[in-house]
Amino acid sequence: MRIISGYLKGRFIKTPIEIRPTEDKVRKALFDILYNVEGLSILELFAGSGAVGIEALSRGAKEVVFVEQDKKVIKVLNTNLNTLGLNEKSEVLAMSAEKAIYFLNKHKRIFDIIFLDPPYYGRWSEKTLQAISECAILQPLSYVVVQHFKKDTVPLKVNMLQFKRQERYGDTVLSFYQKK
Repeated sequence: MRIISGYLKGRFIKTPIEIRPTEDKVRKALFDILYNVEGLSILELFAGSGAVGIEALSRGAKEVVFVEQDKKVIKVLNTNLNTLGLNEKSEVLAMSAEKAIYFLNKHKRIFDIIFLDPPYYGRWSEKTLQAISECAILQPLSYVVVQHFKKDTVPLKVNMLQFKRQERYGDTVLSFYQKK
């Protein structure tokens, strides 16, 4: 898998076989919609290889916190960050997404964008959105982006998170929520 834009454009990252990485076309579309991530703090939940967060760093994000609980996958993620020299702008939390949300809230960490790409075929998106909505980890008027399978439904509202738009790319859907 390669970085598609920014100062790391064309560099490759490793992808563990245990995950389903965000495809190039979906990452391109995501960043076209977000437009400018320069100087922003980003949280990537269910990070896997870190492709989305690394792409954000390549495009000028200030920092990315990657959350992943699978130890094998974390090794690959750390290798990617080391190889690309991104350790100073990144942090890896080895825990579940839900635990990480409450941990980050406790430590008063606030993000401009939260991206989550949970395993397909489950209620991971809804549970994670609920945890995000209960915590003060997202700037007002900022976005939570959920990547999910086209047949998975996502709620239209979760407390202070309001569904804004949805874009489909083959079997993959990006659903955007904004904090009121």
